[in-house]
Amino acid sequence: MTANVQSWLDIPSKNSPCAVIAEVAQSHDGSLGMAHAFIDAAANAGANAIKFQTHIADEESSPNEPWRTHFSPQDETRLDYWRRMEFSREQWQQLKQHADDVDIHFLSSPFSIKAVDMLQDIGVKVWKIASGEINNTPLLDRIIATENPIILSTGLSEFTEIAASAKYISAAGNPLALLQCTSQYPCTPENIGLNVIEQFREMFDCAVGLSDHSGTIFSGLAAATRNIQVLEIHIALSREMFGPDVIASITTDELKSLIAGVRYIETINQHPTDKSKVDAEAQNLRQIFMKSIFTTSSIEQGAIISAEHLTTKKPGTGFAANKLSHVIGKKARRDIAANTMLCEDDLE
Repeated sequence: MTANVQSWLDIPSKNSPCAVIAEVAQSHDGSLGMAHAFIDAAANAGANAIKFQTHIADEESSPNEPWRTHFSPQDETRLDYWRRMEFSREQWQQLKQHADDVDIHFLSSPFSIKAVDMLQDIGVKVWKIASGEINNTPLLDRIIATENPIILSTGLSEFTEIAASAKYISAAGNPLALLQCTSQYPCTPENIGLNVIEQFREMFDCAVGLSDHSGTIFSGLAAATRNIQVLEIHIALSREMFGPDVIASITTDELKSLIAGVRYIETINQHPTDKSKVDAEAQNLRQIFMKSIFTTSSIEQGAIISAEHLTTKKPGTGFAANKLSHVIGKKARRDIAANTMLCEDDLE
């Protein structure tokens, strides 16, 4: 994990490099071993952070919660599913320690105050708030009280609600990053909404980014061209995995390619080109690749040079090709052989 991205995770700013967060969500399907496997895979891919979701079913849900997608025949209700997704405090501590051991930042979105308290107790220092919690004031208050940075997703809200929560958090003094997010799984390109990233930057003067559910690397790469500070993307170990998040995820091999692309784009963004001048390397290449004026046939001394006498060839160390019209009509100062690069001394 690079030092500059690590420092951003402690104190985010609108000028920080992009932190790439690998979002596991529920793709571990309740398996602690699978959750550990995700940590290693994300670290090996070069992600800056691994993110889970901390669900304590009876603290956040009820038997009345409907299914978004009823994918799990082993769970009769959504509440049953959340119960199966739970890890104990000791298991969360093991996951956090594993992340520390492989030098990847550990994040987990809490969905109840009890989850906040448990995550704080095991040492979580940055909070990622899911879109559905954006107006959950009791939860926000508990998170704000930690004084730690907050990353806020916005997939279920319009600007008025987003602004209210953003101002509420900023007024408390917590460093804030706002993520454009579209709650569509997978999200189509028509609905990614990269334009919102710049609107967030202008409206709230804070770190900005994208929470991507497209299931491709393309949205993240496009967002990176806009100098984002956070890119969160769902990951899967394989597209053949079970669960509702896989279809909106990229594989960890694709994650590695995405991260390489983000770093490449950052380097481009950090090094603007000055086209008002040609650098030394380009000057040398100009002499190799550009063309000069050559004769096509011999020209006698005193003859008037015509277009039929001339052509353009490499290298570009003589009269530049764009000077052809200025050479036509000049008088030859001496005999000039065919296939000769013209120079100033050849002309009167």
